[in-house]
Amino acid sequence: MLSPKRTRFRKQHRGRMKGISYRGNYICFGKYALQALEPAWITSRQIEAGRRAMTRNARRGRKIWVRIFPDKPVTVRAAETRMGSGKGSPEYWVAVVKPGRILYEIGGVTEKIARRAISIAASKMPIRTQFILSESNLEM
Repeated sequence: MLSPKRTRFRKQHRGRMKGISYRGNYICFGKYALQALEPAWITSRQIEAGRRAMTRNARRGRKIWVRIFPDKPVTVRAAETRMGSGKGSPEYWVAVVKPGRILYEIGGVTEKIARRAISIAASKMPIRTQFILSESNLEM
């Protein structure tokens, strides 16, 4: 599972997701990509499940880039505890994803294989996504 090696602070505020993504919303590495259409927290388990699904489906000759990283700790209170007595302990890590953000990229495969691999990875995500092609690929 993905998680940061170290962080400055153990716990974070939840925050709120407003607006669209201004960073990481264009294809830089591969020819094909999976783009988020909704805001969400995506857990490290979901990211890893998507990556494994793509790797298994694309087989040989492919290169996969994971463009999101879970760097936000989510705290959970112990079950059946009374109110008060502080914030819970960090349980898992999430990546904050806004609409327009590229989640995965893939290169070195045909469009048919990329579509199949990315659609399986998309089914692991808790949000609506879309398959996109790079601009340089459309000119050819």
